[in-house]
Amino acid sequence: MKIKKRYTTLLVCFCFMGCATTSQEIKTSTAEHEKVDYFADNGFGNAVAVVQHPAGIYHKGVTYLCYQGPLEDPYVASYHHETKEWKGPFKAGVSEMGKDSTRDKIDNHGKPSMLIDDAGTIHIAFGGHGGMSIQGNNPLGNYHYGKNMHVVSKKPLDISSWEISENIPPFGTYNQWIKMDNGDIYLFYRHGAHRSNWVYQKSTDEGRTFGQPVSFLKHKRRDDQPAVDSWYPWITKGKGSELIVVFDYHICTDSNVIAGKNIHLPKRYNVYYMVFDTQTGIWKNAKGELLDIPVTRELADEKVLVAQTEGSWTFQGVIDLDPEGKPHIGMTIGEEIEGSRRSAAKTMCHFKFDGSEWVASKNTGLPKGNGDIEVKSADEIHFYIEAQDKNDLGEVARWTSTNGGETFQKTKVLLQKSKSNFAISALIENPHPDAQIIVAQHKPGTRFKKMFLLGENGPVMRDKKEAQRLKIEEKE
Repeated sequence: MKIKKRYTTLLVCFCFMGCATTSQEIKTSTAEHEKVDYFADNGFGNAVAVVQHPAGIYHKGVTYLCYQGPLEDPYVASYHHETKEWKGPFKAGVSEMGKDSTRDKIDNHGKPSMLIDDAGTIHIAFGGHGGMSIQGNNPLGNYHYGKNMHVVSKKPLDISSWEISENIPPFGTYNQWIKMDNGDIYLFYRHGAHRSNWVYQKSTDEGRTFGQPVSFLKHKRRDDQPAVDSWYPWITKGKGSELIVVFDYHICTDSNVIAGKNIHLPKRYNVYYMVFDTQTGIWKNAKGELLDIPVTRELADEKVLVAQTEGSWTFQGVIDLDPEGKPHIGMTIGEEIEGSRRSAAKTMCHFKFDGSEWVASKNTGLPKGNGDIEVKSADEIHFYIEAQDKNDLGEVARWTSTNGGETFQKTKVLLQKSKSNFAISALIENPHPDAQIIVAQHKPGTRFKKMFLLGENGPVMRDKKEAQRLKIEEKE
């Protein structure tokens, strides 16, 4: 996190818009109103990501959004589709991160995710990167920074005022919310820093209380080298009472010396898949074979492996089912570069289960970039991907296959900006066609990010003079 020495409240204009997808700043004006293509200009750091999800929900005619704003605090906005009215953004809470003047980087792990329960209460989880030892004993892992927090709206579907709900452990990060058809709420997260179990907690009373954390992926020290097993899963709804999980493996090594410094390397490999039946409590693989949890590396390699990626690093899997119930996976994969903290630029790759085995699509034409997947049928598959070309033209586009993932074509450009790239969210839950995904624009020389809500007609517009934001004055 980048550190802010002092801050003052200042009225500042910020904005929105809804059609056009050119690389120029899109503006329209009348005698009284100027409109822009972004809904807020106070995104901070990597303001959204695929892993913390959902970051947006369409509910009863309104799209609700959350993102990381100034001082790494969570902000929430909403858009009413019939009246075209925007509200917010409002600050929903105060993160433990982003306030320490001794830290010179934005942590980015505490980005918010949201859920709306059956009573209309909005839940936001945010602020954690494993927690700290001063917060108590973490029985399921280690510590790093911040505090995982849970806030709820004081009134149903009202984003203007919030209160803290002290009912989850402080050690979480990468929060992922799911509400089942029967109203049960699941919160998935990593219970600490890298060397920690992944867990879920269940609530049957609309998030007022949660059961104890249940581990489903196990961290443990390896016997063959100085390293610890770690994981990065992404969980979403499957068929009926089932949840589906795609994940990759992170080898958290004790020492990686590069240019004389011991640096943590984000070494992530392989693709895995499993299913959780929330009604029976049973975990299984794609073939229906039962699994014991928490799943270890040995069990994962034996029972739930989709693909090995030896020599290449993975990043951020996503998953969806076709109407026949067969899973389709997207995983970005790039060649490992020896002696570097990074891999080569990662290309979105597609895998599907044909009923008996996993099949990797070859030469799909998909670009290098991150995003989410939407499966319409066994043949029609969409990826929403942020990418940047050699001329620094950043874009968010939909890529479509009509032949089951064998090849993809760019079918819709949702946004383009010159000398930019984008942080992208997962697809909005139950999305309205005009509001499918959230992105933050990264542009050289800017501290704050413009936030965009994108759909079939491009960015949703906003009156520039509608909103206010907190202006941070910084001293480097």
